Amino acid sequence: MRTVQAIAEEIVAREGGFVNDPDDPGGATNFGVTIHTMRRLGLDLDRDGDVDLTDVMALSRAQAVEIFVRHYFFKPQIDKLPLAIQPSVFDMYVNAGSNAVKILQRLLGQMGYPLEGDGVIGPATVAASQAAAGAAPHHLADAYGIARRNYYFRIADRRAASRKYARTRGGQKGGWIRRAEEFINPRFHLSDADFQKRTSAWG
Repeated sequence: MRTVQAIAEEIVAREGGFVNDPDDPGGATNFGVTIHTMRRLGLDLDRDGDVDLTDVMALSRAQAVEIFVRHYFFKPQIDKLPLAIQPSVFDMYVNAGSNAVKILQRLLGQMGYPLEGDGVIGPATVAASQAAAGAAPHHLADAYGIARRNYYFRIADRRAASRKYARTRGGQKGGWIRRAEEFINPRFHLSDADFQKRTSAWG
């Protein structure tokens, strides 16, 4: 399996550089690290007494990787989950915070392992995920990736401003959907026709 460092570097590469999209609830980001995260961690990189856009723009790739490994992998205890789903849950945690864990908890509940959907990886979530991985060792990662994809679709269904993240202007799969499908076996990827059918109600 790839190291957590390598996975974090892939996430940073996927996230890209500085972006300040007014439609993104996360606000200004650099390498996927939001201004809210930097404020929470007190990353006043220019040491002027506050954390603002200048600090976000000054964040380095290496600093972003370190933040993700420390605060988005080990702190939420993703390392306690089955190896097969760690990369996808880690990637989703960077993208959606504790919702990444809530998606897993709902999925495990649907698989017969009832859990409180609190977004926290505790002993019950670890035990349920390990049991599910043992029962379906070749399917849990795909099931989680599909659940991620559905989560993105639901956001776009509810919020028109977010649809540009799920569908390109040309009507193809957007970044959110491609991101989720990177962790799914290609046989479970949506065909172009199925994707267009799923998003046709968006207009």
